[in-house]
Amino acid sequence: MGLDINTKKAKKNAFRISKERGMGASRIRVPGGYLNAEILGMVQEIAQTYGNGIVHLTTRQGFEIEGIRLEDMDEINQKLQPIIEMLEINQTDPGSGYPASGTRNISACIGNNVCPFANYNTARLAKRIEKEVFPNDLHFKIACTGCANDCAKVRLHDFGIMGMTMPQYDPSRCVSCQACIKGCKSLSVDALRMENDKIIRDTEKCVGCGVCITKCPTRALTRSKKKYYKLTLMGRTGKRNPRLGKDFLVWADEENIIRIILNTYRFVKEYISPNAPGGKEHIGYIIDRVGFEEYKKWALDGVELMPETILNECLYWDGIHFDNKGK
Repeated sequence: MGLDINTKKAKKNAFRISKERGMGASRIRVPGGYLNAEILGMVQEIAQTYGNGIVHLTTRQGFEIEGIRLEDMDEINQKLQPIIEMLEINQTDPGSGYPASGTRNISACIGNNVCPFANYNTARLAKRIEKEVFPNDLHFKIACTGCANDCAKVRLHDFGIMGMTMPQYDPSRCVSCQACIKGCKSLSVDALRMENDKIIRDTEKCVGCGVCITKCPTRALTRSKKKYYKLTLMGRTGKRNPRLGKDFLVWADEENIIRIILNTYRFVKEYISPNAPGGKEHIGYIIDRVGFEEYKKWALDGVELMPETILNECLYWDGIHFDNKGK
């Protein structure tokens, strides 16, 4: 092939540049990892026609079609169009593929479509977040998980959204079997006890996982109609200082989480280092440099927390810290 392939444009167009000159992989977003099986056939066709027949299921729940010649990008983008439309991915120029690749695919566990422990529809929220934030070139990683089991490993993301439920107790249905207490002790945080033939929940210890609800045989404990979430901030892997995200909001609602994520995009645009390689800088690095108090002002702009929401006023990440030069 010629030497006129613009690799910067290819990367932005969600094509990975491989170690073999002129070759790459076509990356396909699947918000929440949830799709119609018909799309699998479309991916297969592209892989066998334009690639080497190999498809990688990525850690972020998308596809990478390997063995792609970068000179075939325009044709492949046309083939990707029905996939993009079926998954309702935002586009700026239909037929031209993906308009950005900085903000990674929003990943999620299976959620309450299948899992009895999940407290909400993770795929639905992942798709909503996708609609709100994509396309965007800023390097954000966001993940949703249905409960405190954290099967989606959301604490390793810039934003982790963890489903919670406020257990509703009907003492008239309780038969004092203590199945909920045993379940909470063995599978969760031991937040329940029996007093005067009634279940008492330690609200400070409770993580809203819902294990007690799944163990109750008489439906004396049920999930709250209102959906609650825990929002964790600035988890990441990487070479410099990997760390787990910490709780910022507990017993939060969906609307405020969306607003905080969008506010963080504004914060990053304001404070990202002009020397950031490829225009990318981990959000946690920016907060380390600017300060958490300043970040919090941006993050909470226009946010009205519910009375039951717990806000952690100051987050500090322990472990190794690095300055902007990585010394």
